[in-house]
Amino acid sequence: MTTKKSLHSVQPAAVATVQPEQNTPQRQRILKSLRSRPSTRRCLIALALLILAVLIAPFFAPQDPYDLLMLDIMDGRLPPGSESFSGMTYWLGTDSQGRDMFSAILYGLRISLLVGLGAVVLSAIIGMTMGLIAAFHGGWVDSLVMRIVDFILGFPTILVALVLLSVLGKGIDKVIFALVIVQWAHYARIMRGRALQERRKEYIEAASNLGFSPWRIMFKHLMPNCFGPIMVFATIQIATAIVLEATLSFLGVGVPVTEPSLGLLISSGFEYLLSGDYWISIFPGIALLLLILSINIVGDRLRDSLDPRR
Repeated sequence: MTTKKSLHSVQPAAVATVQPEQNTPQRQRILKSLRSRPSTRRCLIALALLILAVLIAPFFAPQDPYDLLMLDIMDGRLPPGSESFSGMTYWLGTDSQGRDMFSAILYGLRISLLVGLGAVVLSAIIGMTMGLIAAFHGGWVDSLVMRIVDFILGFPTILVALVLLSVLGKGIDKVIFALVIVQWAHYARIMRGRALQERRKEYIEAASNLGFSPWRIMFKHLMPNCFGPIMVFATIQIATAIVLEATLSFLGVGVPVTEPSLGLLISSGFEYLLSGDYWISIFPGIALLLLILSINIVGDRLRDSLDPRR
């Protein structure tokens, strides 16, 4: 009798301790997982500060580096902490065109994040749609979409982007278009694999038996249950798109010279490294490294928190 009473007295406590964990919303569990590691917290803070600096750049930057009338060639290649003839202090120095490096880095971060987010959002929309159509309809539709995906993935990403930009010319919109062309196939393949797993489940069969249209089943029932892997992959692809944009701008086929991104700033100071003017390339490189590192660490932790095997 004492054993049964003790079991009955312990069992509700065990249920009470397990049940809140099961009823915890997924969003709260993801936020708790992201805050659990000190390195991830620091990267989240760094990423938030970089995004805040990008948003307030027009009000916070001491100079508009895109306004050619504000540039003075006499202030070119000044070291960090120097003052101009007008009394302005360049805390991070200037480049060869007389741009304030601090202002140029803030505006360069804006271009990098704009290209990264724009390319990822458009690539995800196109890739998810094509992957859903291929998985849901199957047959020749699936074969056609996957052969197109295989054809695109068979070429090096940087080579395809270089060819497209050589034909289209320079510009932020053209860089985003080139990155979308080379990246949507990854989302299509991931979405197709996930959708094929979800398509065999009972709720899809029930929706079909109720007479729902294929588009409603795909986008209202099937797509929301495939967001997990896509969201993790999209987070990491933001960093990949930023690196590709910096590489293309470094090679001279990305954004125009009048709107320098981080890659173009690094390229403009590369020829002066051996002459001692390190700040023109080093400071934009550090900003790019912090941005990429923060996004990758947050994306890696997000992948761990969404992985059911963990």
